[in-house]
Amino acid sequence: MPLLTVRNLTVSFDTLTGPFLAVKGIDLSIEEREVLAIVGESGSGKSVSMLAVMGLLPPTATVSADEMSFNGTDLLALDAAARRRIVGKDIAMIFQEPMASLNPCFTVGFQIEEVLRVHLGLDRAQRRARAIELLTLVGIPEPAERLGSYPHQMSGGQCQRVMIAIAIACKPKLLIADEPTTALDVTIQKQILDLLMRLQAENGMGLIMITHNMGVVAETADRVIVQYKGRKVEEADVLSLFEAPKSAYTRALLSALPENAVGDRLPTISDFMLKEAAAETLR
Repeated sequence: MPLLTVRNLTVSFDTLTGPFLAVKGIDLSIEEREVLAIVGESGSGKSVSMLAVMGLLPPTATVSADEMSFNGTDLLALDAAARRRIVGKDIAMIFQEPMASLNPCFTVGFQIEEVLRVHLGLDRAQRRARAIELLTLVGIPEPAERLGSYPHQMSGGQCQRVMIAIAIACKPKLLIADEPTTALDVTIQKQILDLLMRLQAENGMGLIMITHNMGVVAETADRVIVQYKGRKVEEADVLSLFEAPKSAYTRALLSALPENAVGDRLPTISDFMLKEAAAETLR
């Protein structure tokens, strides 16, 4: 049985001009210990799909699905309190932009320990010991001293590591990483990806990697879902996707990789789509 199964997921938002359909009938599943990448350009519905699974969309969102089950539990049948007992504990998410996701008013130690208090009921001494253990695990130097630091006193890479520590604090069965290397330099990106893959292997988690970086996909994923304008346009194992992409949009994503630059100009997705449309017309 898959760890997570979602069938016909649809998400719309109320706007002044009427409902806006952001996700249009997405199907996905992930097994234990599998790494699933969800790729597509900004606005393709990647993050919204996973926030819907987490139950973290605003009240203006309307979410519907034929099935949304996690580890045999029907998420659609749960009330808000029951959903909160799963989210953050068994399903965890690393959000985009750690500097914006961490609360600037509280120390990183407080924010890690809060998860341990709410979901595991640990006492103060146990929370502190586990928080130090987590910061050590994610590679933060002098972890005991860092518990008293505020997010603005840490670098972007350190804040991302704190976000990972919070996400894995309760040893989740499923970890969702939403653009985990955004705004980090290349060296730190590599360190964060290596850390995530090591933690995934050690803890046996399912890992969903949301990204628009095809290099990250090639390096980390077992299977890939490609989204475009809120729809799933292709799904394949990672080797098949790179060697023989079936959809024009997937080919466009791959054509826009830096190694395909012509002179000082990088091909764009729209360039490729226009060429594909022209070629189809000639045929």
